[in-house]
Amino acid sequence: MRAPGDAGCPPSHESRVTSHWFQMPANLSPEYKAAEAAFRKARDPRERLDGLREMLRTIPKHKGTDHLQADIKSRIKELSEELEAPKKGGAARSGPPLVIRPQGAAQLALIGPPNSGKSSLHARLTGSHAQVAPYPFTTRYPEPGMMPHEDVYFELVDLPAVSAEHPVPWLAGTLQTADACLLVVDLSESSCVEQVQALHAVLRAKRVTLTDRWDAAAGSPDPGDDDPFALKLPALMLANKADLAADEAAEVEVFRELTGFSYPALAVSATTGQGLNEVGAWLFGHLGIVRVYTKAPGKPAEKDRPFTLRRGGTVEDVARLVHKDLTHSLKYARVWGKTGIQGQHVGREHPLADGDVVELHT
Repeated sequence: MRAPGDAGCPPSHESRVTSHWFQMPANLSPEYKAAEAAFRKARDPRERLDGLREMLRTIPKHKGTDHLQADIKSRIKELSEELEAPKKGGAARSGPPLVIRPQGAAQLALIGPPNSGKSSLHARLTGSHAQVAPYPFTTRYPEPGMMPHEDVYFELVDLPAVSAEHPVPWLAGTLQTADACLLVVDLSESSCVEQVQALHAVLRAKRVTLTDRWDAAAGSPDPGDDDPFALKLPALMLANKADLAADEAAEVEVFRELTGFSYPALAVSATTGQGLNEVGAWLFGHLGIVRVYTKAPGKPAEKDRPFTLRRGGTVEDVARLVHKDLTHSLKYARVWGKTGIQGQHVGREHPLADGDVVELHT
């Protein structure tokens, strides 16, 4: 690892253009703002498409919103074509899907510079059959896989290497469904600092920012950002090839000093398996995953298939996961949990804790 010739990466031309033209139009209606808020919260691609269409329907039509209207229309077109491609037998677009529907407790995007070992890590963590080769740009399309942790699964999506020399036009759209990302870095590579700074410049041009903060809602657009399509992703750095480092902890600290990045980090090795058993536990804790088990009246709880929420999730959230129509007919629930509640009747706004058992009554 060596210090870069330039301590900072200037924004690309695309980044400057994006920041120059985008200003939130004034006099947006409450109806539009509600539609935008719903879109920002959505993770499922079809829900996001519905949100975009509602934004376009409700946005005031005047010259001040022309740029935003054009952006919304472009995203509706791209997402519609992506979601309709399988129905058309691939006629609309060849190749695997570019938008991955979130599954499991959370969706994590694996990103990194060329030859950082993303695909090897993905294969070890998920048991996938992702193509692995000792040359860059092996991964061409999103490659999903499920990583087990105790009785839940995390969806890891391997993505093409992020590099200005090999742009990936659809990258930002694919990242929209992610809750957070795993930033894979090879600290044994002498140019890793420049590589990661270049990666950040590419993402910045696509209105994607990586953050070291995991206390806010993961994968959410920044509520303080006027741009509805600016995405802020919590990042966990995986310092790969730790088996080649004499002192991996010291290498991580040097990297942080040279880049100014303060992402939490785990030293791992796709070759030896070092540190890989820590990834699931780290994500479980920092994403605030809450496992909830359901039961039918008079029957034991279904302990093999928990529903997963985030910290602060409620009985109503569980009902929605069981079936979207259940939220309308739900009258009350009974909850058994570690906090001392044993079969107590609670309302739909009752917050749930990890390990709670819920009996829904309609």
